Amino acid sequence: MKLVRRATELRTKGRPVCLAIGMFDGVHLGHQQVIRQAVTDAEQHEGLAVVVTFDRHPAAVLAPQRVPPLIYTLPQKLRAIEALGADAVLLIHFDRQFSSQPGEDFIRELAGGLGRIFSVCVGSAFTFGHQRTGNVDLLRRLGREMGFVVHGLAAVSLDGRRVSSTRIREAIRGGELDAAQQMLGREYSLSGPVVRGDRLGRQLGFPTANLDPTGLVLPPGGVYAIHAKAGRRQHRGVLNIGHRPTLKQPAPQLRVEAHLFDFRGNLYGQELEVTFVAKVREERKFPSLDALRQQIERDVAEVRTKFLKPSEPC
Repeated sequence: MKLVRRATELRTKGRPVCLAIGMFDGVHLGHQQVIRQAVTDAEQHEGLAVVVTFDRHPAAVLAPQRVPPLIYTLPQKLRAIEALGADAVLLIHFDRQFSSQPGEDFIRELAGGLGRIFSVCVGSAFTFGHQRTGNVDLLRRLGREMGFVVHGLAAVSLDGRRVSSTRIREAIRGGELDAAQQMLGREYSLSGPVVRGDRLGRQLGFPTANLDPTGLVLPPGGVYAIHAKAGRRQHRGVLNIGHRPTLKQPAPQLRVEAHLFDFRGNLYGQELEVTFVAKVREERKFPSLDALRQQIERDVAEVRTKFLKPSEPC
């Protein structure tokens, strides 16, 4: 899959372009039907399936105080889009200047850069452009004028409720990871770059990879059995999400720390993607670091045993 930052970078060679447009955080079941429609159109008409998305949530620019935590990092989102068969992603830098562009101008600019647009696929409630002036009705009017088909696809429902990124965030926060997985259409995973910590885990005999969770929605605090992927390598391990209450800290910070079994190496700066097997226990305060070390030993032993048994739901 090709990644471009400007429409003019995509060499279409005269082939029709089938667009799927959206933020697509989580690339959930509803997003998938939008993207698959563009892929199907491209296959039927010997065109290119191009997903148009943004490098940050629009609220990060327009209403920073209300920006929702994201389900996926950008690399995760791009991998999920690629898995659906898209030929290219047009990744737009969302800033104040872009946000001031009227919806009609946005579509005309896309057409000017991409050439022949065959179809535009969006969710039926999709809005875009300055002050959300763009919607499906505008797309259909432009489609009649410019010669492209518009698919405004109804939301996907699960258990009688609409699948949405907001609903998935609520499920993750509530620890309902099976529900999140059903709405995502794939196993829920938490991903982020590995950053330097204070090496407490190493002092206790259990070195950890510290994930930077900035801007991401997180499951409830506690200790989890996990699978972790770094590059092409898969690992088993335990993950703690919490504020480490055993330590005397004037300003405790939320930490996401993974101990990977039998791992030796340096992961700093690499992306680590974690999937959750089961929750082991809640985070709690211990009377001493030695008591904490002993509990970690028990946690690791329990999780090693758990991997030898049939998997349990989170």
